[in-house]
Amino acid sequence: MKQTSFSSRASLGAASRMMSTASVLFLSLTLFACAHQPSVGIAADPAVMTKAKQNQMTADQALQVLKDGNARFVSGNTVKRDLPAQVKATGHDGQFPLASIVSCIDSRSAPSQVFDQGVGDLFVASVAGNVVNEDILGSLEYASKVAGTKLIVILGHTHCGGVKGACDAVELGNLTQLVGKIRPAVNMTPDVHGSDRSSKNHHFVDEVAENNVKLQVKAVLDKSPVLRDMAQKGQIKVVGAMLDVETGKIRFF
Repeated sequence: MKQTSFSSRASLGAASRMMSTASVLFLSLTLFACAHQPSVGIAADPAVMTKAKQNQMTADQALQVLKDGNARFVSGNTVKRDLPAQVKATGHDGQFPLASIVSCIDSRSAPSQVFDQGVGDLFVASVAGNVVNEDILGSLEYASKVAGTKLIVILGHTHCGGVKGACDAVELGNLTQLVGKIRPAVNMTPDVHGSDRSSKNHHFVDEVAENNVKLQVKAVLDKSPVLRDMAQKGQIKVVGAMLDVETGKIRFF
């Protein structure tokens, strides 16, 4: 009788030890799996743009995507993307961006960041003062007419160095002719916060920067028959925007 009781206790002890070992193993595997899950942000959607998505998207919808992306950027709730996977996907299947952005070269105004977009989402042309020339126009024509983007954004920003150079009529090598393209915006801007029309008056500088964006939007439509025709047919939209480099917030107009 005692032998039977001892055997039962031994069996129960072995079973208990096996269950404990199994529990520890299960917990370890669970923790390992959790630790290796990809991080997911607010409204995470790591999928790249496809031809089907691009075809279905209107200019207004593309604009809303950019507005939503900037709101995420400002709040810090940016989408967590698997960038290497997006590189592979766009490299294999091609690129189908939703918009073209003409931006300044300013390091604080990188479009993919301030609009919280991934690989293959945007065509970007950057030049000091976000001015439009024949090369930029040709690039935009390719993006819209050939590659299928529905939206063009001319993106200026506050405290722009190129605009400051135009306000001060800077002359320096090839920069001279570049800032000369911004001078019309300087000339059309009335005095702001006093009569100082130099780069020392940041209120004036920012007003010139916005007027420059408006002139560049007009230049796209005036100087490109291809884009003007597409805009008149409602196939594309050309808009201006200003980035506040102190807050990251973008205002469209």
